[in-house]
Amino acid sequence: MDYVQVDIIGLSTSPASGGAYALVLGEVDGNRRLPIIIGAFEAQAIALELEKIQPPRPMTHDLLKHLFDALGADVTDIVIDDLREGTFFAKVRYVHNDAEGQLDARPSDAVALAVRTDAPIFVVSTVLEEAGIPAEDEGVGGHLPEPEEEPAPRPAPGATRLERMEAQLQKAIEEEDYETAARLRDEIARMRSEN
Repeated sequence: MDYVQVDIIGLSTSPASGGAYALVLGEVDGNRRLPIIIGAFEAQAIALELEKIQPPRPMTHDLLKHLFDALGADVTDIVIDDLREGTFFAKVRYVHNDAEGQLDARPSDAVALAVRTDAPIFVVSTVLEEAGIPAEDEGVGGHLPEPEEEPAPRPAPGATRLERMEAQLQKAIEEEDYETAARLRDEIARMRSEN
């Protein structure tokens, strides 16, 4: 199996999300983004650790890290290894007493643990190919290229529902609205699988 290393690009939300957030992972050696819809509690757990804010009491993911430490186990990495019916699946891989092991986890919990243990995050290449969204090329040397005055893609009159949704997906990507892009991507995939 091929693995692609990713980093956390950010967390985003929208008023229409009903309290859900989009965890956006970005390919380390590429330009694809992987938005994963997560709950508010998990988003808070990730954000607190990224900002190095210590809550007054340990959170659930802190407890899990302390448990690994107390048992002398090392979290080696996190792998997002499957996508079924719009739901991502992950594994926490670890070493304990020179033996390798893994635990099934929600990606949000696995990532919350990864930021606490400095464990790298990987995505199986087939999952990234299926659900990844190409981001705009950021240019060389960290300078963003000058934007071109191109209108956002619009579906032709009489376009099918799928074509309209693909145009909406492209617009959401351009606007970096990854939550909407993830929802549209999943709906487009569902429609294609039904055809």
